[in-house]
This record gives sequence, C-alpha cells and structure tokens, in this order.
Amino acid sequence: MTMKHLTLPAIALCVLAGSAAVLFSAEQTVAESHDASSAEATATEDATAVETAPKAGEVVEMVMGAEDAPVTVMEYASFTCPHCANFHKNQLKQLKADYIDTGKVRYIYRDVYFDRIGLWASMLARCDSDRFFGLADMIYAKQDEWLSSRDPVVLAGNLRKLGRVAGLEEERIDACMQDADMAKALVAWFETNSAADQVEATPTVFVDGKMLDSSSWSAIKEALDAKLEG
Repeated sequence: MTMKHLTLPAIALCVLAGSAAVLFSAEQTVAESHDASSAEATATEDATAVETAPKAGEVVEMVMGAEDAPVTVMEYASFTCPHCANFHKNQLKQLKADYIDTGKVRYIYRDVYFDRIGLWASMLARCDSDRFFGLADMIYAKQDEWLSSRDPVVLAGNLRKLGRVAGLEEERIDACMQDADMAKALVAWFETNSAADQVEATPTVFVDGKMLDSSSWSAIKEALDAKLEG
C-alpha cells in the first residue's frame, strides 16, 4: 500500500512506500477551518523536559526520560496510524511507568508522515514542545473522533479543536499549522530518518539502535531487561 493510496480514517496496515515529498506543498500545509468551539480545558503536560525551543524551521527531537538513562528506546509512529494509537495507549504507558519514569530508559519519538493530515497533527503537537507528549496522547486517544471525516477542512478543524482543548491560543495554532518552512523541514527530516533507519512500518521500535522484530510489550520488555541486566 503506497502512501498516496491510504484512506482515512481506516488504515489496515501502516506501511511506508515511495516519497512523501509529493504529498505535501506549501499550499497544503493547512486547510482553513473556523470551528466555533470555545473549549479551554488544559491538557496534561508531560513533566519531562524536551530539547530547547527551536529556531525557525528547525526540527526538535522529542524526548522523555533522563538524559543519562542506560538504555535508549526510539519509536517511529504516525498520528494517523491506528496501530500507533494502540501502542501509545498500552505499550508506551507501560514503558513510561516501568522504565522511563524510573530512570532506566530515555525515549525518543520520531514522526512518520503517510499523508498531509498526519503532518498537520504533528505540527499541532509540536506547537508547544513542552506540551508535546500531552498533546500527542490526546491526538492518539481521540484518533477515531478527529479522523472521522474525509474532508481536509473538517479534519483540520478537528485538530484545531484539540489544540484549543489543550489550552493553545487560536493565534498560536494558526501560526503553527500555517508554518510552511516547518512543514518542509519536518517532511525532509522524516524522509532522512526513515531511510537511514530503514523504517517500513509503524510503529517501529528500536532499543539502543537495534530494530525490534515486534512492537509487542513482551518483545520490548525482553530487549530492555537483557540490556539492563547485561
């Protein structure tokens, strides 16, 4: 299944193929949407520090956990991938409780873009790097809801609504989702990373640079315990 043939919201298997660059252009960065919702609840902010604020067009690596943790876990995921939503609901929650919060693991999240909608979701989540993991959790948890339409304008509006629920100001959401330079930088970053690491599906998990054959919790735990006990 090539990226240009993927359908939303149902994706049976998220597999990378071809060049993502053809899917995106400055004109596609954001579909204008004017949702009237005024929800202002604050999303849970992840207490773990991320890298410092980026310069214009600079991509920030999103990281949780102690910098000096003995093991590094890296996940490649897409906000439009249902398997990734399940991973974040289950495996990542367990990983955070048992290994990240206890100082054993440093976790790196890397984006994969199958379509412009996934790019928009990433641009929203990255709107405030200090809230990235809280926003990401919300986007994954409500994936079925915000991906319920095939209309790009409605989808963009749904993402904007999530941003407002997370406490982001409308002006900031506009600035983030209309940042063409960042969109281009993110796509180039994704293509470079996924090619270098030979990522072909999401979620894909690495433990200390080695790709796991499975993203199941048993496979992750086995790999982590072997590293920590070694």
